[in-house]
Amino acid sequence: MAAAMAWLRRGAWGPARRCGLAAGRSYSGGGAYPSVSLTCPLPGVPKAVFAAAEGRERFETRVTVLENGLRVASQKKFGQFCTVGLLINSGSRHEAKYLSGISHFLEKLAFSSTAQFGSKDEILLTLEKHGGICDCQASRDTIMYAVSADAKGLDTVVNLLADVALQPRLSDEEIEMTRTAIRFELEDLNMRPDPEPLLTEMIHAAAYRDNTVGLNRFCPVENTDKIDREVLHSYLRNYYTPDRMVLAGVGIEHEQLVECARKHLLGVEPVWGSGQSKDVDRSVAQYTGGIVKVEKDMSDVSLGPTPIPELTHIMIGLESCSFLEEDFIPFAVLNMMMGGGGSFSAGGPGKGMFTRLYLNVLNRHHWMYNATSYHHSYEDTGLLCIHASADPKQVREMVEIITREFILMAGAVGEVELERAKTQLKSMLMMNLESRPVIFEDVGRQVLATNTRKLPHELCALISQVKSADIKRVVTKMLHKKPAVAALGDLTDLPTYEHIQTALSSKDGRLPRMYRLFR
Repeated sequence: MAAAMAWLRRGAWGPARRCGLAAGRSYSGGGAYPSVSLTCPLPGVPKAVFAAAEGRERFETRVTVLENGLRVASQKKFGQFCTVGLLINSGSRHEAKYLSGISHFLEKLAFSSTAQFGSKDEILLTLEKHGGICDCQASRDTIMYAVSADAKGLDTVVNLLADVALQPRLSDEEIEMTRTAIRFELEDLNMRPDPEPLLTEMIHAAAYRDNTVGLNRFCPVENTDKIDREVLHSYLRNYYTPDRMVLAGVGIEHEQLVECARKHLLGVEPVWGSGQSKDVDRSVAQYTGGIVKVEKDMSDVSLGPTPIPELTHIMIGLESCSFLEEDFIPFAVLNMMMGGGGSFSAGGPGKGMFTRLYLNVLNRHHWMYNATSYHHSYEDTGLLCIHASADPKQVREMVEIITREFILMAGAVGEVELERAKTQLKSMLMMNLESRPVIFEDVGRQVLATNTRKLPHELCALISQVKSADIKRVVTKMLHKKPAVAALGDLTDLPTYEHIQTALSSKDGRLPRMYRLFR
């Protein structure tokens, strides 16, 4: 390239004129400014090597199972950096026999001192040498330790992940700091203007009363002082076993990841001792339906120059299906078709302005501040919910609008709205899977649940096959279940659970009429 640039600067155009190069304007120094044809290669420039369309195997997720049962999964992706992490089949749903809140503690204690690293700062300095960052997230069914760093530091990263997961010190000082952090988080959760995390907890508690995914994801305040190293070790002994783990990596060679896994995760004795799991909870989620109500003064949630008005929040849900079932895809399309959002959202169709909860609810009822559809799916159950918020005086009308939308789901589905929902779902899927950390989580979760991974083009093909009859079938089945209801705020005018259940069993979704002698 340097030779070519020197050739251009000298203005040596004699031999090149045959290729259609002609002198044009002049430089201020007097040299000719060339007019370069792109049909001829430049002298001194290496011949271009073009990327070829390779076989599908290049993009497939590779999975290897080690002798101890640990699964190693990898996905190729171009780039200097990689994302590697451990996903463990452990979460709040497994805490029935333990103190509630252990997973919340483990999430906060992640990447603290270990057998090899004296403090969190030491871990961060080690990662910094490879341009790395770390994170831990605990959900109802999975806990995930992840690191993004330069691919050259893979051995260091896997060594660190193994040490963090299997050799944490869990010192008294770290546990006390975690207690303080959790108390602050719980206090903050109750003061936030956005009650969505709180409502999600409440709807799960109502739908799966006292079992599996209905157990609290956040540590109750009364348990913060009861959870100590001994309690944590008794839990870790049962759930942090190799057969419940997946080491997933994106942006690295599979053989290299397997080699690192054998080196750092095979035959390692955890700090709580080795041995077989004796007390693993394998309960299947039992959908119960029901209602959870929290009366709360929401008038001063967000003060300031533009305060949020006092609102009552309602979430109504019905059981859908697990992500392992074929009906999961029709439910995902249905959730996208319902869409919704806040009354102040702006944008075009990409923001969901043509979804049903915008067209039928927010556009027609100016007093509703929010109407949003959510779909939570697990390996043995699922929950389709609609969250709505409005002034406390209009709670009854708001509930009736939402129950009507549930009933209308089983009606006619227009070809245009169905195609729009499918296209939007595929678009969202593909856009999310451009991000390396999202690919990592997708690989890890799918391999943890099914030992394999469906690729994006396979999922898009399944989405394309969804017909309006599929939507009607899954909704009809869903409407036969008891509803789950979560209510937060001033609940004076909230209809009874029985009335909501009656509305969802009717043909038009209307609540039973109430007659009063005195107003």
